Amino acid sequence: MAGDNIAAEAPLMQEPESPRDSLDDLTGSFVSEETQSTSPSAFIWALSFAAGISGILFGYDTGVISSTLVSIGPDLSRPLSTLDKSLITSSTSLFALIASPLAGILADRLGRKYVVLVADVLFTIGALWQALTGSVVGMIFGRSVVGLAVGGASLVVPLYISELSPSAFRGMLVTLSILFVTGGQVVAYVLGYVLAQKSHGWRWMVGLGAVPAIIQFGLLLMLPETPRWLVKAGKEHKARDVLRRVFASETNTAAERVLRDIRREILEEEAASKLVNPTTPGHDSCPPLTQFQDRITELLYVGNNRRALIIACMLQGLQQLCGFNSIMYFSATIFSLLGFTSPILTSLSVALTNFVCTLIALLIIDRVGRRAILLRSVPVMIVGLVFCSISYHFLGFPSKEVNLLEQIDSAVYSPWATFIVLSLLIFVCGYAIGLGNIAWQQSELFPLSVRSLGSGLATATNWGSNFVVGLTFLPMMEYLTPIWTFALYALVCLVGWVCAWKIYPETKGLSLEEMRGLLRDGWGVKESLERPMSPHLRRP
Repeated sequence: MAGDNIAAEAPLMQEPESPRDSLDDLTGSFVSEETQSTSPSAFIWALSFAAGISGILFGYDTGVISSTLVSIGPDLSRPLSTLDKSLITSSTSLFALIASPLAGILADRLGRKYVVLVADVLFTIGALWQALTGSVVGMIFGRSVVGLAVGGASLVVPLYISELSPSAFRGMLVTLSILFVTGGQVVAYVLGYVLAQKSHGWRWMVGLGAVPAIIQFGLLLMLPETPRWLVKAGKEHKARDVLRRVFASETNTAAERVLRDIRREILEEEAASKLVNPTTPGHDSCPPLTQFQDRITELLYVGNNRRALIIACMLQGLQQLCGFNSIMYFSATIFSLLGFTSPILTSLSVALTNFVCTLIALLIIDRVGRRAILLRSVPVMIVGLVFCSISYHFLGFPSKEVNLLEQIDSAVYSPWATFIVLSLLIFVCGYAIGLGNIAWQQSELFPLSVRSLGSGLATATNWGSNFVVGLTFLPMMEYLTPIWTFALYALVCLVGWVCAWKIYPETKGLSLEEMRGLLRDGWGVKESLERPMSPHLRRP
């Protein structure tokens, strides 16, 4: 966009010098060896689809709670209050917040695949517990167990796919997992509409979430660890075998070059770590707590690591504080307020728009670029939210404190309600093409030594923000009214756009090993916009 070249570049803190003087010393250019691949191998597609099932679980859980909240009635011993609905919804986000940084630590010590397997077990337990419970407390407990699973899977699955994908297709393959999320939401709304007509149908809604988890558990047992984790764990021969399968259509030279770059990055990170922790022996010989403290120090005090963390947390916080998941969680409640006779079916329009626009993002992200898409899509979100706020005003919605339950009971359809739905669809379209998937490209920002920890903290930022939004949305609708609630979300998006313009560089086409150099001396915005592009990524 205009003015990109003058975006801020200065680091926030002084940091130890990197052992590498420049990115070009390592690669000779910004064009990675991995970008020479012409298409992902069948092995990569199979792996991405198997790992992406976690996205279906995540999306299904997000979508199914919207239908459940309007179908559950008195089945949990009493009708649900506004506080009950907020706690049931936000408990998942709270425990996802707790799980994501812990999952980052476990992913480093035990492997990426192991964490996803544990998440599948937790998904199954949580789904069945919700289906069988007879109390609000039991429902909150089941949702909390699912939250532990979501927190771990939402961190590790994009990390797992990112570390296995050739850089030319990394954005597309990570976005594929987000497409699975939106697909899960569509399935949830369809099943919600069908099962809402049946007695206790909500129990089937939540219980069916166990099925994809069981399927994924079986598939993942047959899939490998990521080559980058294997090299780091001293299993280079296994890493070489995996890379040869990744580059199946290429010569063994491509796999060897990537393996060489991974080894070189590990050596550079060890040198950088010694600058930050000069008295600490090698990480492998340290107790776990000392290793964790060293990683935290390396993440916060090495400049490129710190800048990567700031960017990742900024994007993940914005993704939730813009209010999107509040619409997904409470869309049926919102449409009940607007007088729609079938709020669950109306909610399906939101999920379908999210799915279609995420599919568009999957097709363009590695050609157009992450930064370019983000800076063009956030203004679309702002327009949708502003139109929504204005429409509520003309709908005649009170501009002072309201009682949502009374509003639902007395809701009468108005043509302005259709305009609100269209405004929300504009917002969802902008979100799905940009922020909804770009924030999850976070793993590519971090070097290998702090990738799991940095991604874990960024994911915790996502779920912390999600918890806040889930807990506050209905009270904000009551006390601030919908007019000011959506206006506040629009303001958050505007602030987020300015931050992204200032500090978020373009990362398309860079290998994971090259990202370290991009953020070494500053935010890398200007350098990322001026670097040469891989021939594969050029538009015809």
